[in-house]
Amino acid sequence: MDSISKLHFFNLPLLLLLFSFPSLSEPSQFCDAGIGYDESACGIPTTSSSSKILIKGGTVVNAHHQEVADVYVENGFIVAVKPHIHVGDDVTVLDATGKFVMPGGIDPHTHLAFEFMGTETMDDFFTGQAAALAGGTTMHIDFVIPVDGSLTAGFEAYEKKSKKACMDFGFHMAITKWDEVVSKEMEIMVQEKGINSFKFFMAYKGALMINDDLLLEGFKKCKSLGALAMVHAENGDAVYEGQKRMIELGITGPEGHALSRPAVLEGEATARAIRLASFINTPLYVVHVMSIDAMEEIAKARISGQKVIGEPVVSGLVLNDSWLWDSDFLTAARFVMSPPIRAAGHDKALQAALSTGVLQLVGTDHCAFNSKQKALGIDDFRKIPNGVNGIEERMHLVWDTMVESGQISVTDYVRITSTDCARIFNIYPRKGAILAGSDADIIILNPNSSFEISAKSHHSRSDTNVFEGRRGKGKVEVTIAGGRIVWQNDELKVVPGSGKYIKLPPYNYLFSGIDKAEANYLASLKAPVKRTIISKA
Repeated sequence: MDSISKLHFFNLPLLLLLFSFPSLSEPSQFCDAGIGYDESACGIPTTSSSSKILIKGGTVVNAHHQEVADVYVENGFIVAVKPHIHVGDDVTVLDATGKFVMPGGIDPHTHLAFEFMGTETMDDFFTGQAAALAGGTTMHIDFVIPVDGSLTAGFEAYEKKSKKACMDFGFHMAITKWDEVVSKEMEIMVQEKGINSFKFFMAYKGALMINDDLLLEGFKKCKSLGALAMVHAENGDAVYEGQKRMIELGITGPEGHALSRPAVLEGEATARAIRLASFINTPLYVVHVMSIDAMEEIAKARISGQKVIGEPVVSGLVLNDSWLWDSDFLTAARFVMSPPIRAAGHDKALQAALSTGVLQLVGTDHCAFNSKQKALGIDDFRKIPNGVNGIEERMHLVWDTMVESGQISVTDYVRITSTDCARIFNIYPRKGAILAGSDADIIILNPNSSFEISAKSHHSRSDTNVFEGRRGKGKVEVTIAGGRIVWQNDELKVVPGSGKYIKLPPYNYLFSGIDKAEANYLASLKAPVKRTIISKA
């Protein structure tokens, strides 16, 4: 079927089930975050118009298949994927010959407008998302932090923060205390608010950290709701001891951060969380896997058949900790994050684990602070705000590090940057695919074009970049979000308020078979044993 009318008719039932992406004003603009940033110049659009795009002649790549085909987009959705689509004059045509047409990236781990360690991240839901779009990421999932332990108050706070959104996003929810109110709020979050994952911090003692008792209660509740349990896996008590030890030794600089929380503490907490999840019989997602120690625990669990997802982040894949020993404080401090960036060797091991399927998808833990904020810890590494950038750089660095090196295929690239995230958080194939009926979140990547990363040209509000000066091959030349061209010719066209909140349904594929495993477990107990009391004369 070559005619557009037939394409419309064929997909009409599916399209009617979906709702369109809020339109962007035309012309719209992005006000550079680094130079005279002024949101007032970027007005929220008041009118809507249809958008028709034909991407011609590119190699369309999905997680398990690639083919040379055209992609036709209308009203925010992919209408057809097939060779030689013919269109009228009212369609914008993009020539993708010799390039890859892929689903936009989905970043599973970000912190925008995050109030942390006495300050707030530089990037909010507009600047952070704009940076993401410039780098080929078209959706992210951010972490809602409760307000005084209240999930409802936290959700409402993040609803307000996200009104500036210029691309699609979802939410995880952190759990920082436990009582019956929190338990009930978890039900509301899953059943009404579209949250299907809850994060438990095993670190940050005295702030976000929870103990094993709460972890067990939380895991049980997640299982009952079909929600995915997530952990930040470091032994917080031991980290606290390590911090005291460094201060006693007079080590107050950024290197003390890494020395106080070695990889063994990440490995221990990962192993503990995995075993507790096994005890409860619920799937587990380990965020920002930074070390061989943690990766090996995940590998052992997966080999045994346990449902564990491991998420490395781009900083852990491509950097090592040598910068933490730089003689300039601000240079060293920009690399402080938790768990820490590890010594050389961990990065290569994480890359290998990603290429062989031990680890499943790549996030960023984008949590950007500027030099002034990092300087809060000039005399004490414990006061350096933890976090690095990555939301704009992830897609380029993963391509250059993993595909250009031959470690993974182009289809695997789509899987680890987009599709597996969509599957894990239960929005596939709406997201993470170039298929008829899917949202039109698309990138065109030129494998022969080069990129260079610099704080002078990035779109984050931060004045530093941990990937400063890095060059590589494979550049996202076009980003389409919700059926609109938002990045082309190195120019952004985005407006605050145009993004959508995407509800994430519970009971993803990891929960398949849980009930049978539970039944088998109960049957294996051979208990309770019926006993009789034999009295002795």
